[in-house]
Amino acid sequence: MAGRGRAGFRSTEHAWLITGPMAFLAVVCSTIVGLVAPEPFGDWPLASALLLAMVAAGLPVLNFTVRRQSVGVTLTEIPLVLAFYLVRPLTVVTIYTLAAVITHLRHRFGATKFWFNVARAAAGSSLAVLVLQALPPVQGVGPGAWLSLFAAASMVNLVSIISVAGVHSLLQGWQAGREAFRTYPPALLAAAINIASGIVVLILIETTWWSLLLLAALVAALALVYRSYAQFFRQHRTLTDMYELSRAVAGSGQDGTLVDALLGRVRALMQAEYATLWLPEQGRHPEVLLTARNDQPGLLDVARTPAALRQRARDKGRTVAVGRGVTTDAELRADLSAERVKDAIVIPLRSGQAVIGTLEVANRLGDSNYFVRNDIPLFETVGAQAAVALENSRLVDRLRHDAYHDTLTRLPNRRRIIGALDESFKIRLPGEVVALLLFDVDGLRQVNESLGHAAGDKVLVEVANRLRASAPSSALVGRVGGDEFLVTLRLENADAALELAGQLRDQIRDEMVFDALTLDVNTAVGVAVHPDHGSDAATLLLRVDLAANAAKSMPGSVQLFNPGLESRSLRRLGLAGDLRQALDQNELEVYFQPKVTLRDRRLVGVECLARWEHPTHGTVAPEDFVAVAAHTGQLSRLTEVVLREGLRRSRDWAEANQPLPIAVNLAARTLTDQHFPDRVQELLTEYGVPAQRLTLEITESGVLDGTDRPIPTLRRLRDLGVRLSVDDFGTGDSSLAHLRRLPVHEVKVDRSFVQGMATDPGDLAIVNAVVTLSQQFGLAVVAEGVESELTLELLQDIGCEIGQGFLFSRPLPYERLAAWFGAQADPETISGGELPRLRVVP
Repeated sequence: MAGRGRAGFRSTEHAWLITGPMAFLAVVCSTIVGLVAPEPFGDWPLASALLLAMVAAGLPVLNFTVRRQSVGVTLTEIPLVLAFYLVRPLTVVTIYTLAAVITHLRHRFGATKFWFNVARAAAGSSLAVLVLQALPPVQGVGPGAWLSLFAAASMVNLVSIISVAGVHSLLQGWQAGREAFRTYPPALLAAAINIASGIVVLILIETTWWSLLLLAALVAALALVYRSYAQFFRQHRTLTDMYELSRAVAGSGQDGTLVDALLGRVRALMQAEYATLWLPEQGRHPEVLLTARNDQPGLLDVARTPAALRQRARDKGRTVAVGRGVTTDAELRADLSAERVKDAIVIPLRSGQAVIGTLEVANRLGDSNYFVRNDIPLFETVGAQAAVALENSRLVDRLRHDAYHDTLTRLPNRRRIIGALDESFKIRLPGEVVALLLFDVDGLRQVNESLGHAAGDKVLVEVANRLRASAPSSALVGRVGGDEFLVTLRLENADAALELAGQLRDQIRDEMVFDALTLDVNTAVGVAVHPDHGSDAATLLLRVDLAANAAKSMPGSVQLFNPGLESRSLRRLGLAGDLRQALDQNELEVYFQPKVTLRDRRLVGVECLARWEHPTHGTVAPEDFVAVAAHTGQLSRLTEVVLREGLRRSRDWAEANQPLPIAVNLAARTLTDQHFPDRVQELLTEYGVPAQRLTLEITESGVLDGTDRPIPTLRRLRDLGVRLSVDDFGTGDSSLAHLRRLPVHEVKVDRSFVQGMATDPGDLAIVNAVVTLSQQFGLAVVAEGVESELTLELLQDIGCEIGQGFLFSRPLPYERLAAWFGAQADPETISGGELPRLRVVP
């Protein structure tokens, strides 16, 4: 028993506090009997026979376990009743005490327990004979004698009950003593039957000693009945414990208390001091080593059984049993003795043919009790049930984990994140916000289409790993969509969230190398915070998604949510149906913006731009309805509307002896349509416009996405004779060297660099580098956003050939473009099909 460090438990040495008073009681009672009895000693030959009968009757036929102690039900009351009647009082005390000494020496009890049981026998028998002396003398075997003998024998059982309950209360607390009292009713019933049987035997002996022959047969039959009852009792108890075990395992499989319930029930079923479960590490499940100990709440993370037994059971896949009653293997028993364990059974737990762990019991309760071979099949049955329960528990845990985690990246999914956000919103801390950072991976669709979904999955896994490694330890990192990752944590304010978003984005932007392939992956980051931008998870996720979409068109690609984004998104949503109707009814207009040579200001073409005047919302920004068209599958129709109108006007200008090239913008998604070049050919043929008079402009991110996906379509368009232009060059992450492998004819420098030339030396250097290298590659250069004479002069100085911008003209409808021609063109140049030259604008 544990001593120090465990409140309510004491060392077994404290049992002397009970043993001593009982010994004193035995001495006092015996002394009184010796003084009052006329002949306290005598009848030794008969007493010797009764002593042998007491020793034989002392063999337990029924056992009860109270805490760590075993209580045996014997037949000693029968010879004890005979001794009370046939021999002198102190002779009864002597032979009953000697029978206890012999019996407990045979069991090899420790000194403390040995002397406790001897003192208990002496105290009980001495008190019993004292009671007999106090009662009227026993005359014959009539009812009076029955009551006297029953009272005397009951004193022995009373002293036994009080002493055992007392020692349990002293050593292990009053709960143990109360449990001992609860365990004794069956034993008292058996004792009462034994006393009655002893009185019957006494009556028979008094009638004739020949009845001993019949009594011998009766005793043998009674012993068999007791054995049968004991076996029935054990089976009943085993079935009850198995039923309780099944109920406990079934009821605890869903709430995470399976191991606790399992080990506690197994320990009680096998009447063991220790029950241990060992499950080695498996997948994401760590190693489990837990032990339930008798009389100790909770579980220990240590085991008394040697690890060698556990490993042997796992390696060989069969039960390992060690102890006096199950094996004679000296080596294994030596291993147990080193750990102060008298016996143990270790069984492998199986899932199919695989061993997933072991279940162990050690130290059968009761100093004289040991595990026997019949315990092994029972324990193996329990182990089979435990293995199924553990596998089911792990399966439920795996299903629960899969329900809340992404299978590819192993990150929490949207459902898990929503639950975590709802919990975090319940805690409001002054000076802190709950920040949501949504990372939208750009270009994943292009990677999937050009390199396959396996490559796209690698990109997602790498992004997940980088976010997990770079995010603060307090952050929850999850995947909420196909190419969207969310990081949520508590921060000081929205500014801290924006700063963290930028840092994490920089970590993700580093080159990703997969075998021989190197990819540059960019992300747009939306930021929203609670409670400023919403009070619930659904609202915050919606708004951070709006911010991420807006970030795609922002310098730096990081955007904090603001109410304007939501109103714009709602407006776009409402425009989806209206756009379809506008396309059906030809309500969209095509405007034209001139492209002019910078040296002599000759008109060299126009760019066709779609415009939409909504009857309710007024002018709709092109980026809004183009985004709506892309999300609703109407982008191809929109492109064809602009292309048709541009080709029709180009044909009209050619018929008026003023052939004018046109340029039409294409979305990156259009290049994935393998039928698009054929459609362009059909339209050129339909309107009779030479292919070289058509320029198709594709944004830099559309043609330079790090893959070869757009190249086949570009080559087919080039083979038709169509001119190809890279629009908004400089806003992406590609280099000029990438242009060499593309079948393009022209580069358009983005307006953000052109407009900054006059004030920012860096922008001037960028435009100069683009112009110089493009010319070396044989590419024409168009400068967008020319709005001042100073910018015009700088462009002329660095050798840029063509420009367009408000300095020359805004985008104009067809009718106003004709008037602009008349007002701006030099009449001397409008002849013989020559491109008109514009007057110098003052």
